[in-house]
Amino acid sequence: MTDVVFRAATADDVAALHRLIASAYRGETAKAGWTHEADLLGGQRTDADELATIVADPTRVLLLAEAGDDLVGCVQVADQSEGLAYLGMLTVQPTLQSAGLGRRLLDAAEAEATARFAAARMEMTVIRQRPELIAWYQRRGYAPTGETRPFPLHDARFGQAFRQDLEFVVLEKAL
Repeated sequence: MTDVVFRAATADDVAALHRLIASAYRGETAKAGWTHEADLLGGQRTDADELATIVADPTRVLLLAEAGDDLVGCVQVADQSEGLAYLGMLTVQPTLQSAGLGRRLLDAAEAEATARFAAARMEMTVIRQRPELIAWYQRRGYAPTGETRPFPLHDARFGQAFRQDLEFVVLEKAL
């Protein structure tokens, strides 16, 4: 996949973003890829209101990856101040996973964090029960900080947990 264009999302992209993210994280369609949460969580990963809020917030950017007219990926970068940015919602269309697009999105997000927010470090949280995903980020220079954060088990905005021991590990990388 060589002809991919990255750009910041606008309000006009919210519906397509919502469909892409839902297809990649949860449900049967997500199982076509290797990065899904479908075995841990059901329901929604996010909603259109949250995506619209992200797009409108000047301290956050949602980068899109487009191949022709197709939305094939996205990633969120948020300014946390004091040289720290947060990376989240890295999404690749399930049938295109393992083709290098996730790595390209990650590279674009890191460059955006540096250029837009003058970030020197990038932080993210990954569900502890996803060791293969944590390992993928570690191969790209992210390291566990030793910090964990609770998963919002009872917040319907983040889906329905199939187990009660979910928590996030914090990973960080110097940019």
